[in-house]
Amino acid sequence: MPYRPDTPAPIRAAALVASVLTVDAVLHLYWTTGATWPAADDRSLSHAVLGTDVPFTPPILLPLVALLLTAAAFVLAHSRRPRHLLLRVGTLAVAAGLSLRALAGIYWLFTKETGSAFYWLNLVLYTPLCAVLAVAALRVARWKDTARA
Repeated sequence: MPYRPDTPAPIRAAALVASVLTVDAVLHLYWTTGATWPAADDRSLSHAVLGTDVPFTPPILLPLVALLLTAAAFVLAHSRRPRHLLLRVGTLAVAAGLSLRALAGIYWLFTKETGSAFYWLNLVLYTPLCAVLAVAALRVARWKDTARA
């Protein structure tokens, strides 16, 4: 969707949330192949992304890919049909999930080792991004688009 200055802010917010969640899903799908980029190996990848040892295997990653793509679809669909109750509830669930991840990220800033890759990625990327996306998803969920009513 090309940018137009008259595009309502909730539609732009939905595009942002859906885009980031889709990119995250594609990255996780890439990891199901056994690739570990940008890390050197599975252990380094797990520690950078999660701060702990978790296997990056298809049974772990594929459900997450499905969840991320479903979340992106809910937010995007709600931006197109803002009066649909199920889409609004789904978008609120996405906002809640992103909020929980942002809150967990704040907690981890006080409990994880400050020299780890996860600590810095969480501080600079993961937590702020989840907070911004949570606000954007909430904005989409609250939108009623009276112009289309």
